[in-house]
Amino acid sequence: MWNHTKFTELLGIQYPIVQGPFGGGLSSVVLTSTVSNAGGLGSFGGQPYSAKEITATCMEIRKATNKPFNINLWVNDRDSRLAEFSDQDYQKLCDLFSPYFKELGLALPERPQDLGATFEEQVEAIFEAKPAVFSFVYGIPAENILEKCRRLDIKTVGTATTVDEAIALENAGVDAIVATGFEAGGHRVSFLRSAEESLTGTFALIPQVADNVKIPIIAAGGIADARGVRAALALGADAVQIGTAFLATNQSNATQEHKNKLFSEESKFTTLTKVFTGRLSRGIKNRLTEELKAQESFLAPYPLQSKFMSYLKAYPATTDSNAAFKSYWSGQSAPLLKYEDALELIRSMVSEMN
Repeated sequence: MWNHTKFTELLGIQYPIVQGPFGGGLSSVVLTSTVSNAGGLGSFGGQPYSAKEITATCMEIRKATNKPFNINLWVNDRDSRLAEFSDQDYQKLCDLFSPYFKELGLALPERPQDLGATFEEQVEAIFEAKPAVFSFVYGIPAENILEKCRRLDIKTVGTATTVDEAIALENAGVDAIVATGFEAGGHRVSFLRSAEESLTGTFALIPQVADNVKIPIIAAGGIADARGVRAALALGADAVQIGTAFLATNQSNATQEHKNKLFSEESKFTTLTKVFTGRLSRGIKNRLTEELKAQESFLAPYPLQSKFMSYLKAYPATTDSNAAFKSYWSGQSAPLLKYEDALELIRSMVSEMN
């Protein structure tokens, strides 16, 4: 049977379908629990939250499901270039964005000092809450963290954008790997080489990873329906991770405007940009991504750029921000979307696969 794989056996779940974890506040307890209750693996992106908030979120998820779920964190949460980004550099950033702030009648912000919780603080919530799965991006946690997860029976899932990253993750002793192609929406989470040098497509990446590692592989990027599931499994994956299709559902925490965009003609046109966070990400093209294409050298490192953009109400996108400036994360599979309900989406894939 298609749904009996190394990954479903590892977690004791019914279907090899993983809901992509969304950062930037786009995850929701409702979506995570809905996917887990339906037999897949629901996920929650903990990237913007404190350890206390992550622990509280896990408690809420457990009230809604008794099935396994996943909490995702960013291992590398501060760009190395941050220490070199001077006040003069920040002034150049302000000069670049001054027309946009002026257009919206907003004041340019002072340089943000609070850059949010660190991975080292957040991971303590993983140890306390003990979710069934702890997934991570932008690197590999220290050996003592992985060892503690093993002692606590928390399965670990790392994310690779290249074969070399997949091999490094297996050598570190993680339990499974998300192999993500450049079609995926949101951040490109490379860690051995730059994101720009790690842009392999999903269906070229999966068989290469399958030829080089023995642990379960989760295919991600460009998968939105049963055809993608079937293709990924045929190429050697043991599960699929679906992001954009779940982001577009009623249960996600994306704004209704964002969801409407994912079902619109505009979703045909995505781009890779650093404008919203300072890190390469895929989203729907808009005025900011196009006008600032040649100005990325002036952008601040992560997470300073994302904090700066929050003052423009561009990231995270809010209901009262200007559509021309918002971060509408989307993968290249958006034109395939059909379902506005997460449960219907899962049932449709399972029905077609059966």
